[in-house]
Amino acid sequence: MAALAVRHDGTVERSLATLLNPGVDPGPTHVHGLTAQMLEGAPRFGDVVADLAELLRGRTLVAHNVGFDYSFLTAEAELVGAELPVDSVMCTVELARRLCLGTENLRLETLAAHWGVPQLKPHDALDDAQVLAQILKPSLARARERRAWLPTRPVSRRRWPNGRVTHDDVHPLRSVAARMPCPYLNPGRYLPGRPPVKGMRVAVAAEVTRTHEELIERIVAAGLAYTDAVDLDTSLVVCNQPDAEQGKGYQAQEYGVPVLSDADFLRALDHVVGGTGIEEFFDATTVGDQFALF
Repeated sequence: MAALAVRHDGTVERSLATLLNPGVDPGPTHVHGLTAQMLEGAPRFGDVVADLAELLRGRTLVAHNVGFDYSFLTAEAELVGAELPVDSVMCTVELARRLCLGTENLRLETLAAHWGVPQLKPHDALDDAQVLAQILKPSLARARERRAWLPTRPVSRRRWPNGRVTHDDVHPLRSVAARMPCPYLNPGRYLPGRPPVKGMRVAVAAEVTRTHEELIERIVAAGLAYTDAVDLDTSLVVCNQPDAEQGKGYQAQEYGVPVLSDADFLRALDHVVGGTGIEEFFDATTVGDQFALF
């Protein structure tokens, strides 16, 4: 296991790197090169979790496929009754996807080659962490150039009455956002040439250049409502192919829903105007022991 505490300029402040004895067969030795003999006498996760928690405290956990790493770390922490003080995570796979690098794939070794970062020991925890730290700096610079949103996601945990702490999984935003309640009423269809209004229901077609994750983040952050479906209540569909013959772009034509390209949509988000909050439609007045709702 290896973890690096990195400053904004890419400087490594602190590091934690150690072999860990999993207490079981170490798995595919041909991939990571670790044998049971090498791990004999190494510390267990519970022996180092306090140091790991101190390194993570107040920082965003960054990893290549962070959902996997975070779920693995939190599962191990819960097994030893520990809490990981992580409030946000960022996935460098999703970050690279937003940068349109033109690479064949988004594997760590491919991105290392793209950015000219030497990879000395692939699949070695410390070397992988050091490579990722060196990749992160130019990636963040390119994100600023492209005005791409960083794929930072909040994570939460819960302390139960018995004192145990559980950590919530990192679910794909697309599956979560469609179920998120919007605090604004749907004002209806988007009017071309006019600014979007908070509460509008926005669907994203497959025919876009930006990633769905980024577009959904921008939709939710702007006070709009993301929807997975196109129907009569949909306000707008983001699609770069207005004459699409299938999918959400085609459904938009069927229902007469306006379509904007992702570039035009992102520009429009700079001018979103306030909508009507749902709470404004309710007036709770106490009448004796009853409530009257209007």
